[in-house]
Amino acid sequence: MNKVLKFLANKYILTILCFLVWMSFFDQRDIFNTIEQKGKLNLLLAKKHYYEKEIASAQLELTDLQNSSISLEKFAREKYLMKKDGEDIYLIEDSNEVKK
Repeated sequence: MNKVLKFLANKYILTILCFLVWMSFFDQRDIFNTIEQKGKLNLLLAKKHYYEKEIASAQLELTDLQNSSISLEKFAREKYLMKKDGEDIYLIEDSNEVKK
């Protein structure tokens, strides 16, 4: 017991312990804040990856629409319900689909 008290009474050990406690709990960049910020960073990186994939697919779709009149017509018919003269459009809604 005497050795432990003597060891903890050493000014260098005491200084190091105080420094570690301060950096772990009281500093602006403490352990908990660092973990929280790392989680936010991972979430933002995942969102960035998702949006980069979405941009790439939208660019592919755009180049396809610019180069092919058939795909442009298909897009106009499906998204904007456009039709040719003399055609009728029938919309069938799925009653099981959940509306948001």
